[in-house]
Amino acid sequence: MTSTTAAAPPPVTKPAEAVRRPAARSVHRKWTEHGLVFIAPFLLVYAMFLVWPLISGVGMSLTSDNITGSGGEFVGLDNYAEALGDPDVWSSLWNTVWFTVLSTVPLVLVGLGLALLAHQLRVVQWLWRLSWFAPFLLPSGVVCLLFGQMIFPSGFGLADQMLASVGLEPGIGWLSDERYAMLSVVATTLWWTVGFNFLLYLAALQAIPAHLYEAAELDGAGGRHQLWHITMPMLRRTTGLLVVLQVLASLKIFDQIYLMTGGGPDESTRPILQYVYQQGFTGYRIGYASAVSYIFFALILTVSLVQPLLSRRRAEEAAQ
Repeated sequence: MTSTTAAAPPPVTKPAEAVRRPAARSVHRKWTEHGLVFIAPFLLVYAMFLVWPLISGVGMSLTSDNITGSGGEFVGLDNYAEALGDPDVWSSLWNTVWFTVLSTVPLVLVGLGLALLAHQLRVVQWLWRLSWFAPFLLPSGVVCLLFGQMIFPSGFGLADQMLASVGLEPGIGWLSDERYAMLSVVATTLWWTVGFNFLLYLAALQAIPAHLYEAAELDGAGGRHQLWHITMPMLRRTTGLLVVLQVLASLKIFDQIYLMTGGGPDESTRPILQYVYQQGFTGYRIGYASAVSYIFFALILTVSLVQPLLSRRRAEEAAQ
């Protein structure tokens, strides 16, 4: 008796198009599932207007390029060495840091105070919130014109009139005296931008559970104890976020000083960004201005990275 085995069917080879089609579908499915199709236009614009200028600026900082774009030669790190030894860079950087120190603390504290007050008000809350946040919506040019032409003019401005009303001698050079110019810019910035901090603090206050205050009242805790032991700890993350945002925003100061004092008197208020502007667009040294701007960029990047590290360390210590 003989046994016969059935022959195996020959393998079926799929055409190349059928092999490529599932792969293309899987790639398309991955893009769709992760939303990359929707953010692709943004990524393209982001690369064109931020990533490419960032890379191009690094290359420009290594040359002696001028504003016309001709005649630039590769100079390596000479621009960076010159910038680190330039006293004008350090004085402008000090003015920027000094403005940051003077503005950050009152902007955070006043924003917190306004938020606490608005949160406790029971009459026309919307009017108080609108009046304190409305200045933040104004353009910088309007704010600087308002304070420069109405508040701080020497002799007839509102600031001098207020001094005269309390018996003090008017005629202070608010924007022309080195002792008061930076303080005047800080006061302008405080009135203009404190509404943003106020809004974030108010949102954080409204997110605190009400039962925490009810339990504290049952335990006999007064308003002061509730503020220090409930409200302030619950606002710790918001405060940390606002401090970082405020420091970064203050380090990039340009508009108010350029429009109100022009960097004077005697360059006492000139920030680092104005120095970059002067070197690049009035001194025609684009390569050198790029090097100064990247040194400043390194400072901002360092500040923005330090705070998350400190917050993470505090969270780890609190967990232990």
